[in-house]
Amino acid sequence: MNDETSVDHLLQRYKPLVKKKAAAYFLIGGDRDDLIQEGMIGLYKAIRDYDSSAGSPFHAFALLCINRQILSAVKAGTRQKHIPLNTSLSLENTENLPYAPNPETLFIGRENYYDIESYLQKHLSAFEYAVLSLYLEGHNHTETSAILQKNSKAVDNALQRIRRKMQKLLT
Repeated sequence: MNDETSVDHLLQRYKPLVKKKAAAYFLIGGDRDDLIQEGMIGLYKAIRDYDSSAGSPFHAFALLCINRQILSAVKAGTRQKHIPLNTSLSLENTENLPYAPNPETLFIGRENYYDIESYLQKHLSAFEYAVLSLYLEGHNHTETSAILQKNSKAVDNALQRIRRKMQKLLT
């Protein structure tokens, strides 16, 4: 598809779908807009590469390209090589530099950590806790399901339950 007007029309038509897909993910060192942008790149690639003679509908192909682009960005964000980018502070704007915590702040932070850890141990099943631990280590669904010898859907369901339980803690 080379017609610029048609490309713009498809980008606008599928933008709500991209936003919906992006909302389901978290990008370390980024925000929701970054994921939407990645999804839009995936949509653009789908428009550019779609072949109607392949037999699949454009919607399904676009959805696949959007998901792959967003997942690639999320995976790239969790790579060890990005740690300096994700954890660094700008020296340009010194107004927003964090203060050096005093012992009281450190103690309260440690208490909060133990409170959250205790909450998770009480409210998560052993399987959910194992899934969360692997997720926090940077493992994706496929790796987690292989390590725990469960199917990918069970891992996904566990992550959804963990999110709901964490929402209760935070509200």
